[in-house]
Amino acid sequence: MSDSNSTGINEGKPSFRWQSLRRSLPKDTGIFVVMVLIALVFECAGWYLRDQSFLLNTNRLILIVLQVAIIGIIAVGVTQVIITSGIDLSSGSLIALTAVIAASLAQTSDSMSPMFPSLVDLPAVIPICAGIGVGLIGGFINGMLITRTGIPPFIATLGMMVSARGLAQYYTQGNPVSFLSDSFTALGQGAMPVVIFLLVAFVFHIALRSTRYGKYIYAIGGNIVSAQVSGINVKKYLVMVYTIAGGLAGLAGVVLAARVSSGQSSMGMSYELDAIAAAVIGGSSLMGGVGRITGTLIGACILGLIKSGFTFIGIDAYIQDIIKGIIIVSAVAVDMYRHKKKR
Repeated sequence: MSDSNSTGINEGKPSFRWQSLRRSLPKDTGIFVVMVLIALVFECAGWYLRDQSFLLNTNRLILIVLQVAIIGIIAVGVTQVIITSGIDLSSGSLIALTAVIAASLAQTSDSMSPMFPSLVDLPAVIPICAGIGVGLIGGFINGMLITRTGIPPFIATLGMMVSARGLAQYYTQGNPVSFLSDSFTALGQGAMPVVIFLLVAFVFHIALRSTRYGKYIYAIGGNIVSAQVSGINVKKYLVMVYTIAGGLAGLAGVVLAARVSSGQSSMGMSYELDAIAAAVIGGSSLMGGVGRITGTLIGACILGLIKSGFTFIGIDAYIQDIIKGIIIVSAVAVDMYRHKKKR
């Protein structure tokens, strides 16, 4: 009898050890391993199909990091929205609107047809603040529509997506805004976009982990009724979350305009989908209450690797969009399965 009991205990030990090991590892270890495997797959494919390295090309890695930085800035805001069980479809259009407004105020006297002839050669801080301010206003409107009228986040941010894109097109009449000052474009040159992204990610990583703001939005996403009963001002914090998401979209628009030295109403197309995908791939749950900035950072890197890797091995851009769609749907399906399993 004792032998059978000891055998049963011993059989359970490997499983127990594996579970203990999993708990001791950082929560984003799994998604990080996936990112490494994807990079290795493209590295092998590069040698096999093109007889050259994918990872050891400095220019390619720099391009990936720069692409990740712009999407990542938006994704930090979108992650917080998703944690509250909301959604933000307006970030890509807000990028376009903030980019053209910031660019119009960053033009120099050398421009052949400045949008505001009396407002040329302004200090860089003015267009930067104007762009971020417009993003904050757009996010604030989203939050007020959702909390004051009861409009679902999907519809409210969809309306902002269409309106912001239309405003950007009307503002520029479809023309690019160029001849920007060097002090403004310096914000998007070199490693500055990456530094800005990492700084934003660090600030909100700390905010979500160690502040009342973070605890409250997790509580709202976990169970909004319980959050209200416990005394949390749900409407106030939802408005804050959407305002922050809009402000980060504005920052991304300013950085993008500075990087390409131009503001165009076509900027930011589908960026909101990439940001949502980065958050979901990184472990954020569309059911709310779950999400981490570190996971979103890794998710954004995975999207950058996939996009650059497909281009590297010569997959058609239209096929890339199809595969990206499959990845997004698959990530959401896995999230739904996890949620169902927990319940």
